[in-house]
Amino acid sequence: MQSQPSARRHQVTAAVCSAAFIGLGQLYNRQYIKGLLFIVLAQLFFWNYYSIAWKGILGLITLGDVPTRIIRGKIVQGDHSIFLLINGLITLVVILLFLGFYAMNVYDAKKNGELRDEGGHVLGFVESVKQAKFRHFPYLLLIPAAFFILFVTVIPLVFNVLIAFTNYSAPSHIPDRALVDWVGFRTFYDLFAQEAWRSTFFGISVWNIIWAAASTSTVFLSGLLLAMMVNHPQVRFKKFWRTVFILPWAIPQFISILVFRVLLNGTFGPVNDLIVKLGFSPVPWLSDPTMAKASVILVNLWFSTPFLMALMSGILTTLPRDLYEAADVDGASGLQKFVKITLPLVLMATAPIFIMQFAFNFNNFNLIYLLTDGKPNNPDYYYAGSTDILISWIFKMTLNQSQFNMASAVSIIMFILIAAFSLWNYKRMKSV
Repeated sequence: MQSQPSARRHQVTAAVCSAAFIGLGQLYNRQYIKGLLFIVLAQLFFWNYYSIAWKGILGLITLGDVPTRIIRGKIVQGDHSIFLLINGLITLVVILLFLGFYAMNVYDAKKNGELRDEGGHVLGFVESVKQAKFRHFPYLLLIPAAFFILFVTVIPLVFNVLIAFTNYSAPSHIPDRALVDWVGFRTFYDLFAQEAWRSTFFGISVWNIIWAAASTSTVFLSGLLLAMMVNHPQVRFKKFWRTVFILPWAIPQFISILVFRVLLNGTFGPVNDLIVKLGFSPVPWLSDPTMAKASVILVNLWFSTPFLMALMSGILTTLPRDLYEAADVDGASGLQKFVKITLPLVLMATAPIFIMQFAFNFNNFNLIYLLTDGKPNNPDYYYAGSTDILISWIFKMTLNQSQFNMASAVSIIMFILIAAFSLWNYKRMKSV
């Protein structure tokens, strides 16, 4: 009977060899083609990329040392901090991928060494390719999509997070006129410590939450009530009414928003013109802060109700009729049946949609930007108007004021708020 160390001799030796030199463990396991392939790939990567990797990581740490200067009337180009940050981030991702390849190399050598200790047959290169083709084919198909998500979604998100920990902002830290530095949590400190930033952030956040809650709840209830009316037994031509009510959702939203912006214009808008002709005073739909907020909610009601109506119509047809028959026998009124039967069952079925609608409305940039552009102006706010929500405020800070670090910090806080709210609600939902 073999001792324990002797029984694991090939496994340990192959793992140590591959840990010391990529591909050496495969050569030890007599997988010569695979071992040589691993060695060639590792050496090509190392000798061709180590200098680039060193510069990339150094640039990520320092964000540049040489600013752009004017010498004898000529502009001498210096370091561009943001380019160095992006290149360093990509370099870090590539290094992590290489470390993953290194770990896979050690694991592969260890696994095949263990197979040799057990007296099994170690697959050759052709046999390994055939096994990967049949056993790991789904993973091979997922690799291109994973790389696409990594470089198109994950890296930009990480870049956005890193910007919040720099002083990348106008007027004194805009490349390539000046270098950008790491400042840690100073941006978050300024957001809550400085009165102008703090009052603007909390004021917009309160309105953002009110807007998301009001727009979601009003659309939900209006869609449900409209679906109940259309599906009422005494209503005829149900297909016609569904088609009519779905039309606002079928029209491109940005066109409808611009139409509403003209309709509600306080100076030459047709709505105010009709109100004046009826003998009433014109309504400041978009010029008064309170009326502008109410107008945004009403216009959103027009856009979003048709979708909820179509969704609710399908759900109402699946509700068990015996519950309503039992309620009729017990003498329940229509309001009691709605509150005790219809609303709970519909909420249970649409809870995920309800949360998604809240998250969408929380970041509903198009409606705010195209209808009011965040106006009317608010003298107490920093780079924002009375109807601005956090996402439109971030847009203005980024595109108009070049306050990139503060915009990034606010976007991180937004993500944390929405993620926490969604996770908390998903855990409490009966449908999940």
